[in-house]
Amino acid sequence: MSSAATRPAGPDDLWSVDEHLEDILATVRPLEPIELQLLDAQGCVLVENVTVPVSLPPFDNSSMDGYAVRVADVAGASEEFPAALEVVGDVAAGAADPVRVGPGQAARIMTGAPLPPGAEAVVPVEWTDGGLGEGPASGMRARSLAPEGAEGQVHVYRPVEARAHVRAEGSDVRAGELALKAGTVLGAPQIALLAAIGRGTVRVHPRPRVVVLSTGSELVQPGEELAPGQIHDSNSFALTAAARDAGAIAYRVGAVADDAETLRTTIEDQLIRADLLVTTGGVSVGAYDVVKEALSSVGDEDEPGGGVEFRRLAMQPGKPQGFGTIGPDHTPLLALPGNPVSSYVSFELFVRPAIRALMGLTELHRPRARAVLKADAALRSPRGRRQFLRGRYADGEVTPVGGAGSHLIAALAKADALIVVPEDTESVEPGGEVEVVLLG
Repeated sequence: MSSAATRPAGPDDLWSVDEHLEDILATVRPLEPIELQLLDAQGCVLVENVTVPVSLPPFDNSSMDGYAVRVADVAGASEEFPAALEVVGDVAAGAADPVRVGPGQAARIMTGAPLPPGAEAVVPVEWTDGGLGEGPASGMRARSLAPEGAEGQVHVYRPVEARAHVRAEGSDVRAGELALKAGTVLGAPQIALLAAIGRGTVRVHPRPRVVVLSTGSELVQPGEELAPGQIHDSNSFALTAAARDAGAIAYRVGAVADDAETLRTTIEDQLIRADLLVTTGGVSVGAYDVVKEALSSVGDEDEPGGGVEFRRLAMQPGKPQGFGTIGPDHTPLLALPGNPVSSYVSFELFVRPAIRALMGLTELHRPRARAVLKADAALRSPRGRRQFLRGRYADGEVTPVGGAGSHLIAALAKADALIVVPEDTESVEPGGEVEVVLLG
């Protein structure tokens, strides 16, 4: 068991939300760093600073399709008196040995191609006749269709300044500069930068593997017909989706019946692919709440720091909770209540921060804000409980959605915030200020 879990507590004592969360975060540690290929590292957190080995771009190159010229050769050029230059060849992107541009000469150049020796600027093709002698051009002829376009003469109708339409070497980043700092989450732009500077692999905290399973003999897979007394399993889908949204690689296990031995075997089988286990249901005080029964003999309860403890928290919804570590690798396990709203609220408060801690992130929690309560009547809350109500937040105001019932999934689907009513508050009047947890 984790250290905070051994605090003195009588059978009727309640843990606060903060105490339970503190215990979880004191136990969960970032996953060990590994070296991954770039695309495998998407969504992961860097564990080291990455510096630029070669300047980007690595050479002066053209930002336009046009002609590489010397500035003096096009000074004073106009449509009435164009500058006539000899075209000495093409410079394409990837050219290793570009032609040299001398006085009175120009080279046809493509976007991204290196600025050839002797050239000082690039004239866009639209400022020339494209070598056709027919007035301003709208584009270049494809070399495969008209190879003679790389020779002959071009008329330039406008002057340019030195370095015009040229991307300077190192204008993006220079060799030796910091490209990405440790702690950066790798999204598509960051992976693009790593690839651009030549990094094929990167050292990161891997995304945690989270296994989600729900319990209850009444649960039926969505898509199957319901028999009397049955309901569709929504919790495992909601929590798996929420785990992926938090950054994890999440696996959903089909609902497990209310049988302690079956549940115990299922959990033991899942340990091989789990950095974190999340169960939902079976943590209350009913005769069929089998999670407590099953976890009493799973894993590492005889190991120092091992085992799962079940608690009652001073919160609504989500009073019954379980937390600990199991198995030979001391895999963290969070046991959440089975009511859909209780389960989801518990995930947001406890599981999501645990996932982000495993990832090595420093920002673990959803953002919070102060909001004015927009409601027809006062919000009531039991004293001594921290209540989390569903709401919609906009422009500094929050409106409650649905009631306080922990089974109201439709209301949860309409909410984008949780309204927090503190333990010492029994009523919040319309127009009063409340704290909200922003969910999206």
